[in-house]
Amino acid sequence: YNPRLIVAGASAYPRVIDFERLRHIADQAGAKLMVDIAHIAGMVAAGLHPTPVPYADVITSTTHKTLRGPRSGFILCRRELASAVDAAVFPTMQGGPLMHTIAAKAVAFH
Repeated sequence: YNPRLIVAGASAYPRVIDFERLRHIADQAGAKLMVDIAHIAGMVAAGLHPTPVPYADVITSTTHKTLRGPRSGFILCRRELASAVDAAVFPTMQGGPLMHTIAAKAVAFH
């Protein structure tokens, strides 16, 4: 089996996720690594959990769970994937950005 994408993340996992190990596994398989940090984003931002940024090809999260922001989300990705991610999201999944939500995200990220 040769996966093209390895997805990591959990909603109720009490242990630290080893993103470096997952990167190594993805590299061995020739796969991309996508990490969903929706439930741990606040802990990552506070430095209480390791960040997946140096290891993941794509990172997804919500802003309304542990980041205390508006009901929304975000996608981070490596530069070489940006055009493909943008094309996949807009306009099919994101019809039009809501200015009040963008402002609320800015306040939450400050």
